[in-house]
Amino acid sequence: MKVVQVGCGKMSAYSMRYVLERKGQLVGAYDIRTELVGKDVSEIIGGAPIGVKIEHIDQLDESLKRVQPDIAVITTQSLIASIYPLLEVLAKNHVNAVSICEELFYAWDSNPVVSKKIDDLAKENGVTITGSGYQDVSWGSMVTALAATAASIKTIHGISSYNLEDYGLETAAMHGAGLNTAEFEKQILEVNNVTAEEQERLIAAGKFLPGYMWPVNGWVASALGLHVTKISQRAEATTYSTDLYSNTLKKTIPAGEPTGLRTIVTSETEEGITIITECIGRVFSPDEKDVNEWLIKGEPDMRFVMENPATVEMTCACAVNRLPDIVAAEPGYVTSEKMQDLKFRAKL
Repeated sequence: MKVVQVGCGKMSAYSMRYVLERKGQLVGAYDIRTELVGKDVSEIIGGAPIGVKIEHIDQLDESLKRVQPDIAVITTQSLIASIYPLLEVLAKNHVNAVSICEELFYAWDSNPVVSKKIDDLAKENGVTITGSGYQDVSWGSMVTALAATAASIKTIHGISSYNLEDYGLETAAMHGAGLNTAEFEKQILEVNNVTAEEQERLIAAGKFLPGYMWPVNGWVASALGLHVTKISQRAEATTYSTDLYSNTLKKTIPAGEPTGLRTIVTSETEEGITIITECIGRVFSPDEKDVNEWLIKGEPDMRFVMENPATVEMTCACAVNRLPDIVAAEPGYVTSEKMQDLKFRAKL
């Protein structure tokens, strides 16, 4: 399988290595940063040079015509409107694509306009476009597998928390960490907490900003054959009872002031099952850990917890292990619940 890498940041060090370890043929790599252009990808991955030089993203169209890959791995941005121009270049060169773009995992509920554009684009050019990553299993097939052991279900509730100290200043700022309460209300909550009517308008206009776990609700509902009748999102500040120092912010957050953001997405279904996901990004206290927790209320009640999941490695491994399924799938924007459950691939 011939693979190209689009985006040569932190995640690509893993995704490119995982492709090579599975005997995939890495034939191209692209980035927007001029300082990376001309470097062998080994400078990102580590190890001996392999003869693949990073090219500027502006050369993508020309390069694809030369190297003719089967599929691209995209590790760049989080919203489908942002990656659509890349998908267009890839599709018109008849290259399939997987992206760890969070929204692409299941974008039909958050941006149906661009989702249809992606679907039409892929079908017109005979390629498949899919979102994958950590959520494909940890927020996806592990949840539906647990649900399969239930006699009846009332609610499916997922909670994912992560330490903003691990993700840098930009991510901390996006979560409002370090703002005072008034600033948080103005800069974060007013943007995220909109009325149902305004949410509907923003979605129709392709301008809605979904939380990281919003796509998971739609994916899980689709996988279980549920029909969503209403979906809502609300955000709130996280706080801590004592002063908390942040290495990322280089400041102390006073007790009771925002340490980050909790985003809660609730989906109601025709079948009476409610799906709730909570995404919590905050500056951790010294005794906290990253946690992925899911609770199913019904007959019987069930729970599973992952402590300190290796989200970077798992994200990239899931995307790479998905490659054969995507190449084999029918053309279109095909979300991964329409494919077989993800499995380990020793070879591509």
